[in-house]
Amino acid sequence: MFEPSFDLDDVEAFTAGTVGPAGERVFFVQAVSSKATVTLRAEKQQVLALADYLADMLKDLPHPDISSIPEPVGLKAPIEPAWSIASMGVAFVESRDRVALWAEQFQREETDVAPATARFQLTRAQVVAFVRDARSLVSAGRPPCPFCISPLNDGGDWCPCWN
Repeated sequence: MFEPSFDLDDVEAFTAGTVGPAGERVFFVQAVSSKATVTLRAEKQQVLALADYLADMLKDLPHPDISSIPEPVGLKAPIEPAWSIASMGVAFVESRDRVALWAEQFQREETDVAPATARFQLTRAQVVAFVRDARSLVSAGRPPCPFCISPLNDGGDWCPCWN
């Protein structure tokens, strides 16, 4: 099945968000531009890994003016993902002073059709805000087990490794 690809050079907002209660949350990343709003389904660990990688990348770049860092924004409705993310990549585009993020579609079966892709170019201020908000979002879930670091079950007081 053919899914759309996206290429947004000037993103107005970039965020991660969830739908559902802790333990059953579905994670999304979303880019909003004047051309389109693109929502992609992601795994919790993908969101956290992206935030951590971007935070490391920012260490080597000039910090943006604090007044340019966007306030937290939620997902823009309707939250209908175009597709699920399989892999992501990041690069700094020095000529535009942008962080470019690529995402590739997860495909359940082998096919002759190339997976859909998404490319978003973000300002350093948007990246700072994404790192802050994504880390907060992930930490708001179930607490980790002190032994295996998997999320605790049943209200946060039980883990299968305790058997």
